[in-house]
Amino acid sequence: MFSYITSFLPTLPEWLILDTSPLHSFLQGLVGACGISVLCSLMRVYLYLEEESWNNKSDKDAASQTTSRHQRITKTGLAGMLHFFFVTGLLTVVGSRVASLVVLEFSLRAISGCVTAEPESRKFLQQLLVQCQFSLGCALSCSLHFLHEGASQRWLCLLLAAALSWFLARQATRLLHHVMALYKLHSSQRYCGICIGLLSSGRALLPLLCRTLIITFSVAAVAAISIINQHFLSAAEALRFWTPLTICYTLLVVYMQEEQHRLPTGQAVLNTVVVRLGGLMVLMLTVGRWADVIHILMCFLGEASCLIPTLDLLDAASSQDDVEEEDYIPYMKKDGRRKLHTRQNKHRS
Repeated sequence: MFSYITSFLPTLPEWLILDTSPLHSFLQGLVGACGISVLCSLMRVYLYLEEESWNNKSDKDAASQTTSRHQRITKTGLAGMLHFFFVTGLLTVVGSRVASLVVLEFSLRAISGCVTAEPESRKFLQQLLVQCQFSLGCALSCSLHFLHEGASQRWLCLLLAAALSWFLARQATRLLHHVMALYKLHSSQRYCGICIGLLSSGRALLPLLCRTLIITFSVAAVAAISIINQHFLSAAEALRFWTPLTICYTLLVVYMQEEQHRLPTGQAVLNTVVVRLGGLMVLMLTVGRWADVIHILMCFLGEASCLIPTLDLLDAASSQDDVEEEDYIPYMKKDGRRKLHTRQNKHRS
């Protein structure tokens, strides 16, 4: 009787049919959104510490203006929660196939960028950390899909992962608010363990984030290749998919690296998103399904919802890199003279 009644109900469109159960997909999306939140909070903490270290060398008025600007940007509330659950919903609906393609595309772009970037500049690494937000969410989602596939108590494992991710996201947000409000006072008075620790080893945040993302995307790349290969019936079909993907994205990466040097930072990042996701859409129109095309359109929304609120981080990274380059040459000259003087004293002795 129940099946007879449900036969008259309208069916969901194909692009809304999830790869797994709705609970599993929601928990995976929640973990991905929490990972994005942790990354943004720690990036804001790192850039705030860097600006404070530079502002200590300049006048106090500029430092107070910078602090008020950051406090205005990092206000959270209902809008922040709506943004968080919007990203969670997008990561929930986006299929594992498209999420895997986003992970592989970002991994290829990151490797190519690290090869061509200047080794003495941290600007590329900071911009890459900001640009990888939605890709990080897709990486966590497809990694969980791969690691827990076939588990008897999958919902319980995902629930524990979501609870831990939520706790880490809350702690990172509290750390950000604490630093924004009290870092100046506590670092000068030297009575807060958190602020003293950040004062002494705050520069280690960027290498820590880089190492964490390398591990995350390494696991996600293995999971993505396995997930994508499950959709092919033969090796010839897989080869027909991977060959144009590799060739097209190699050319796209080279093109985007050249464009980033010509355009302003924010415009270059948005153009990069349009070009690479547009390339994925063309590829899916060729060898994919209509559900994959709809999911890529959702990835456009996800990338925009992650990048537009954090354009100030890109501007902060660019401005700090310019200041560091201005002081880099005098510092190297002074350091070279000091080393030369030390060698001369050793020879004399």
